[in-house]
Amino acid sequence: MYYSSGNYEAFARPEKPEGIEHKSAYLIGTGLAALSAACFMVRDAQLPGSHIHFFEKDALPGGACDGYQYPGVGYVMRGGREMDNHFEVMWDLFRSIPSIETPGITVLDEYYWLNKKDPNYSLCRATEKQGQDAHTDGKFGLSDQGAEEILKLYFTPDEDLYDKRITDYFDDEVLNSNFWLYWRTMFAFANWHSALEMKLYLKRFVHHVGGLPDFKALRFTRYNQYESMILPMVKYLESHGVQFHYNTKVVDIRFDLKPGRKLAKRLELDHDGEQEFVDLTEDDYLFITNGGNVENATIGGQNEPCVYDPAIKPGGGWDLWRRIAAQDPAFGHPDKFCGNPEQCNWMGVTVNTLDQKILPYIKKISKRDPLSGRVVTGGIVTVRDSSWLLSWTVNRQPQFKTQPHDQCLVWIYGLFTDRPGDYIKKPMRDCSGKEICEEWLYHLGVPREQIEDLASNSANTVPTMMPYVSSFFMPRAKGDRPEVVPEGAVNFAFIGQFAETPRDTIFTTEYSMRTGMESVYTLFKVDRGVPEVWGSTYDVRDLLRATVELRDGHPLTEMKLDLKQRLALKEVLKKVEGTDIEKLLKTYQVI
Repeated sequence: MYYSSGNYEAFARPEKPEGIEHKSAYLIGTGLAALSAACFMVRDAQLPGSHIHFFEKDALPGGACDGYQYPGVGYVMRGGREMDNHFEVMWDLFRSIPSIETPGITVLDEYYWLNKKDPNYSLCRATEKQGQDAHTDGKFGLSDQGAEEILKLYFTPDEDLYDKRITDYFDDEVLNSNFWLYWRTMFAFANWHSALEMKLYLKRFVHHVGGLPDFKALRFTRYNQYESMILPMVKYLESHGVQFHYNTKVVDIRFDLKPGRKLAKRLELDHDGEQEFVDLTEDDYLFITNGGNVENATIGGQNEPCVYDPAIKPGGGWDLWRRIAAQDPAFGHPDKFCGNPEQCNWMGVTVNTLDQKILPYIKKISKRDPLSGRVVTGGIVTVRDSSWLLSWTVNRQPQFKTQPHDQCLVWIYGLFTDRPGDYIKKPMRDCSGKEICEEWLYHLGVPREQIEDLASNSANTVPTMMPYVSSFFMPRAKGDRPEVVPEGAVNFAFIGQFAETPRDTIFTTEYSMRTGMESVYTLFKVDRGVPEVWGSTYDVRDLLRATVELRDGHPLTEMKLDLKQRLALKEVLKKVEGTDIEKLLKTYQVI
């Protein structure tokens, strides 16, 4: 497996790998990584679909990319997916997946034209004081010292950031700024999360720094991620004869481990309570989704709180990874990620409006008609003075094909589930859907005397608790996640958010799909380059632009410098005067 860039290999079809007809593949889980891997097997490795088997512990595919209407409960979206134009692997695959909405086009075509005709941007990024605009006004609000702290982290070597927290590098100059408000709520970072991952995010998305305040960098699917992303992939795979085995847990994997050689030998399955085994040979390739950010997720209801249950259970992703990791140090250290659920849980909440009474409050803040079918909030609106640190968003409606067109689905999430609310004086995790809706309505600016009635009669609210949802942000070091294909591995790979691949960032659709592509290209010896991570961190134009944007458009020459620094800057600018470097600095408003 190797990386490539440019369009020379992007449009090339690889030759059929030798002996592919004698290979089989087994995939654990049906999340985005596993589905992508299978699609690359069919399209690029040209493995017969009937040779591909999924083992899924649930009754439906999709993993964390869900979106279902549960009978008697309501619509549920545990989360949402934000994409950008430089998810190179994602678009490489979706250019080949047929749309299930419009015959004759692909998922990429569908997505491209949707976002071209209806570009995303926010008109209100944050509120305070019960629905009033917080007037972040597109500003980061960083002091020179805060900008320097970010710059220092950006250039710190990865190995110096192992097991370090964000608060080891940022103080109040950053943590009290609009920058951190935007960042932590957009990506679900907490102050105690990984400084390494923070740095990787800065480098990965440096070309989008200017789009953080108003989300103009983002793109969204037409419907929820299950209907817009997962179902087209499942239909594509089913059309090629790929086999899905639902309600089937992989309880354990046994390996034959010898110096320089690692072979997956046997799977232990639990299919509807019955124990089964699958023996593997060197021609049977195994793709392991280890861990899982929606493991132990629970669903509440309008009048029922969620159960908070972080206990790890047999047949789940964390238990399986622990069993695997106990056999070889190269298989990672799962407890670095799942060992402290109090530092990586949050709640996602779906509000289904039932009439028109709540919509004017949404329209007042978003400054758009919620039922227009077009962009509404353009990303999350964060309630800056919320003790739960609530954020909420309304994507294009309807979000489900079955959704009544006069109803609106709102997604809310709260980062601090253990703190009492501002209106409902209980921790978020102890609240029913109705109570969470009341807290949200309070922060929308609904008069107190109307809140209980609207939450009871004008909305159906379904909360979900996810104890491990941001577990991949926990501080870590090299080796805590296994390589996609560990050294010496003969017939297996790790895929998903807890497999290690260079430069890309977790908690993105691209990361999952990249591990799927890399695993298939490596094991099946597909002779085509995997698109490298977009190289904006090496593009001087993006670096200059981001530097100025972080300082809210103020050029370098406006920094507060002492006499020695001013003289040094004057000398540098004198040396580049009349050169292309001076032109470049002026073009990007550095001077």
